[in-house]
Amino acid sequence: MDGILIIDKPAGITSHDVVARCRRILRTKRIGHTGTLDPFATGVMVVLVGKATRLAQFLDKDAKEYEALVRFGCETETGDRTGEIRAADYEFRDVSNEELESVLKNYRGEIEQTPPMYSAKKIEGVKLYELARKGIEVERKAVKVTIFELEIVDDKNNAKQGESTHFEESETGETTENRKPKTEDKTLRVLCSAGTYIRTLAEDIGKQLGVGAHLAELRRTKAGKFSIEKAVTLEELEKIVADGNLEQTLISMNRAVSHLYEKRLSKAEVGKIKNGVRLNVNLNELSDRAMLRLTDEQENLLAIGVYHEAEKTVQPKLVLV
Repeated sequence: MDGILIIDKPAGITSHDVVARCRRILRTKRIGHTGTLDPFATGVMVVLVGKATRLAQFLDKDAKEYEALVRFGCETETGDRTGEIRAADYEFRDVSNEELESVLKNYRGEIEQTPPMYSAKKIEGVKLYELARKGIEVERKAVKVTIFELEIVDDKNNAKQGESTHFEESETGETTENRKPKTEDKTLRVLCSAGTYIRTLAEDIGKQLGVGAHLAELRRTKAGKFSIEKAVTLEELEKIVADGNLEQTLISMNRAVSHLYEKRLSKAEVGKIKNGVRLNVNLNELSDRAMLRLTDEQENLLAIGVYHEAEKTVQPKLVLV
């Protein structure tokens, strides 16, 4: 049982929870993934099963696509809806699509981002969110990321306005009204490089507009070639396994790395690859140190190799058989 599953992660559970559920459903411990999602976020999680776990290094740098519901009007401590509202001098005002677009153009292309304190990035072996929960803030170096596409999505979620009210009960039993700031929601579609923080993007856009912002909802719709249209929920996966249809749902390892050049091997070459022996082959279409997939006549992925142009050889880098 080796291959790729595209899971539609629900809100309210961690990526670690998704992997644990998949292990129970598939009855195997050998499961990994190519990128986490925050607990409040939903959408595409690429889950690797069996030998496919070894392919993570060739998949985790893929571009990601998101639909982000950005709430303008206030910031939160975490940058998303799970955090406490942060005190600021922002005053609520309408943000038109035209004004928003004039700001979005500044975030297309290569930009620099400072990783948020509420993130899994490690500083000296400690995750930032662990420090943030203790009230500790440390200096973080800005990193370069690329926003390939950034656009406003015109749908029913856009331009929602309102002032929400919730009630809190004090220790004496008295109920007090807690009125939150007025806000306005707009949906953005973001296609970006791996490692981009959408929360930081939302906050930076809000700051430039002078109204503040945070993420109200986040849904990953694509990770590399894997899209939400092919995803299954955890409940659907349970039924698929119970009905004996897992093989129809698993994406083969060869398809998973189909972005790499394919070299089909003869029977003699298959034997050499299994033993980690270099192949003498001239591949003019490849540049030096290019990665390629090595398959047998049945299109099974046997290994990932590295092409050495000067020597006209392919060195197996990762052997899967």
